[in-house]
Amino acid sequence: MAEKENIIQAKTFAFARKIISLYMQLKNEREYVISKQLLKAGTSIGANVEEAIAAFSKRDFVHKMNIAQKEARETKYWLKLLSETNIVTSNSEKLLAEIEEIIRILTAIVKSSQSNINNQ
Repeated sequence: MAEKENIIQAKTFAFARKIISLYMQLKNEREYVISKQLLKAGTSIGANVEEAIAAFSKRDFVHKMNIAQKEARETKYWLKLLSETNIVTSNSEKLLAEIEEIIRILTAIVKSSQSNINNQ
């Protein structure tokens, strides 16, 4: 039987790929400081989701998903900063919409998982 696709895992991986592309574009335009911050935060989201999937306990799962959520919020900050300073105009609105969706999904996962832990 095929393994069911994990939506947040797939979304954060696809998002990380877009962040890497944006980083490369920014680097080519000689923007090094914000681009590096964006690269670290934007790729860390998916890495923390992967760690959460392999968590050794429900509390560890929630902890890793919380970290992923914080990294997503940091990524949103850098994207917004790039957009509003006109350093990046192409794709910024689409990436901001994607990160908003990822934040909503991660928030729902954390809330429901935390609720499950508290109800045991």
